[in-house]
Amino acid sequence: MVKHGKNYQEAVKLVDRTETYPPGEAIELAKKMAHARFDETVELHLRMGVDPRNASQQVRGVALLPHGLGKKVRILVFAQGEAERIAKTAGADFVGGDELVKNIQDGWLDFDMAIATPDMMGKVGKLGKILGRRGLMPNPKSETVVDATDLPRVIGDAGKGRVEFKLDRTAIIHVPLGKISFEVDKLMDNLTAVVEAVVKAKPSGIKGQYIRTASVATTMGPGIRLDLKPTLDLTSS
Repeated sequence: MVKHGKNYQEAVKLVDRTETYPPGEAIELAKKMAHARFDETVELHLRMGVDPRNASQQVRGVALLPHGLGKKVRILVFAQGEAERIAKTAGADFVGGDELVKNIQDGWLDFDMAIATPDMMGKVGKLGKILGRRGLMPNPKSETVVDATDLPRVIGDAGKGRVEFKLDRTAIIHVPLGKISFEVDKLMDNLTAVVEAVVKAKPSGIKGQYIRTASVATTMGPGIRLDLKPTLDLTSS
């Protein structure tokens, strides 16, 4: 059993575990409870009413956070020829082909997002085990395998606050919303963007309750359960 420190225990006292909170109130409470010496990340956790073992019920997509994540995203692009030039011009931090593949095989992973053009996937495929377990493997479904003409848009979105979300094996989606130093309204805007994207990504065959529970938490803080109705109502405001 995990043993939490004094600061965590004090933060827990501020949360009524039997209650659910409106989104704005929950974020204000999360900010009040933050106790780490660094700028903690605020995270959204959604328990979904889908079967993660069923291929037709997978939930995956991209959300564009209007206020970003509060950190620089280091972008790597697997590209060659004209596509390599386009990626560099668009602001990618690392661009190349064989040399990047080799560097990653040798253990280098100093980037936050990987994008590839379709012609490079034969080479990138060798990195499946390395990039896949870290959530960095380029994939057409997450718009990280794109034609050269789309590179400026995808690279630009990544720099502005593009986040991917994906159902895990326990039917939960975890998404960062920004830093605890963000103002409440900015975290609310980012929360709204994520909820809208998840709702939009609903598989067509899903019946029953799609999102079952929602909560927010900081990196070092306890979870705060969200009142689901006002949370989902954000998508229509």
